Amino acid sequence: MNSIQKERKLNRLKEYDYSKCGYYFVTICIIRGVEYFGKIDNEKMVLNQYGKIAQEYWSEIPNIYDKVEIDEFIIMPNHIHGIIIIQENDNKRTEQCSVPTNTESGYGLLSKVIKSFKNAVTKKNRQELGVNNFQWQRSFYDHVIRNEKSLYEIRKYIINNPLKWDLEKNNIENLPSILCSNSKK
Repeated sequence: MNSIQKERKLNRLKEYDYSKCGYYFVTICIIRGVEYFGKIDNEKMVLNQYGKIAQEYWSEIPNIYDKVEIDEFIIMPNHIHGIIIIQENDNKRTEQCSVPTNTESGYGLLSKVIKSFKNAVTKKNRQELGVNNFQWQRSFYDHVIRNEKSLYEIRKYIINNPLKWDLEKNNIENLPSILCSNSKK
């Protein structure tokens, strides 16, 4: 492991089991803010073919993982916001992602779901559509949703995200204050 890897800040909460039942707000970004998934037109997200692929695979998450549901989500031009619900610990392996859940490290089913999703979207874009430079930003941002008020605010934020595109474009610091402090680039 080189010195850069040793100094890298971990994005997950220390000592938290991400396989636990719960609601998780995640943000997954495209590297360097490249707008692969479409554009905002008249304050509405218009998906292109790559955005439709991301939407298709996101919608498939509950079909791949028995105890995982999706709640509100939106595909934005260069990132995805979504709420993932883990109903109970499920160490099921899938064809898309054979990474076992490792609760000792604090990583778990949530990371497994995101990795599977990112791999499937990347593979489809690269192999079937020939987009060789498609690349996700490393890891993802998360927030453990702990109460109904927070869930309501996050849902509202997701739904209204296209309305705020001009304010948020290329500025992850404009994420809602309800997110944890690790949501900065």
